[in-house]
Amino acid sequence: MEPMLVWAINLLVLSIGILIVGMIKPKWILFWVEQPNRLMIQFIVVPMLMGALVLYGEGNRVEQLPQEVAKDKTTAETPVIVKELEQEKK
Repeated sequence: MEPMLVWAINLLVLSIGILIVGMIKPKWILFWVEQPNRLMIQFIVVPMLMGALVLYGEGNRVEQLPQEVAKDKTTAETPVIVKELEQEKK
């Protein structure tokens, strides 16, 4: 599994945990703020969720790139292109 996917899943779990705990007791998450409210929790969690989803998408894309390159190399056009290049050099 791609390390980026692992980070994405960890960030997703963390942000959902912060959201649940923050909606129940905002003071537990924002212990340094005098008057914490649930809106502050949402302002913290939404970018974390967006980051987790972007990481997950990029991790999937990176994981699929070698497969696409392997498919491109196995096409029938590759030997033809190489032969044409060799003929041009002569």
